[in-house]
Amino acid sequence: MTNHVVLNNVDHHDLRIIRKRSPELGDNVMCAQLLPQEFRDAQNDYPIFFHKDPDTGKFLPYAMFGLQENENLFLEGESWNAGYLPFLVERGPFSIGIQQRSNDERGLVISIDLDHPRVSRTEGDPLFLPHGGNTDYIERISYILKAIKEGVVESEVFVKDMLKYDLLEPFTLEVELNSGAKHRLEGFYTINEEKLVNLDGAALADLSGKFFLPAAYMVVASLSNIRKLIEKKNQRL
Repeated sequence: MTNHVVLNNVDHHDLRIIRKRSPELGDNVMCAQLLPQEFRDAQNDYPIFFHKDPDTGKFLPYAMFGLQENENLFLEGESWNAGYLPFLVERGPFSIGIQQRSNDERGLVISIDLDHPRVSRTEGDPLFLPHGGNTDYIERISYILKAIKEGVVESEVFVKDMLKYDLLEPFTLEVELNSGAKHRLEGFYTINEEKLVNLDGAALADLSGKFFLPAAYMVVASLSNIRKLIEKKNQRL
């Protein structure tokens, strides 16, 4: 269940957000959606894949954190041990809401899920200063939400171009651990490096003009992080 309300410094003056990381707070996830503007930072830590939504048929990029459901190999104690935390993870209980104004215009506002496990009145980082101003933390959240709003649109265009140039291909990952246990991941897609390298001049110009070409190469480069996930998994056996 969720309980989304528009955030304000009167009703929510004493709200705090628990920012430590743990399975109990919802961090034990195998993957999370990633935005193209994040690829450069994310590819240092995570494999980046695409997954086709069975309901909409749309492809979405994801950062992978584990090799099976409900597994995050970057969780260590109360920390997320990686150099980069994806926006859609960092945003926590917040989202962008729309508020109707008296002049019949709509304005974008920050919405918060009051039933989210990170929301507290006794523990964590405050959202507002004692006299009602914004803390640095809520300013960071505002930046992230705006980036997500813009990034979702950019992501749709990016995926359309990957499909336009036939660059996406199915990817099956078969892993055998030191214990002999085997994991098989299906239903993911990646970028075909050979086709990417052999794009014609017009396609290269098109993707470069949108700054999508570097993002595509970041996806290819991120595949080396599969070894990192396997190593992390073996260390926990």
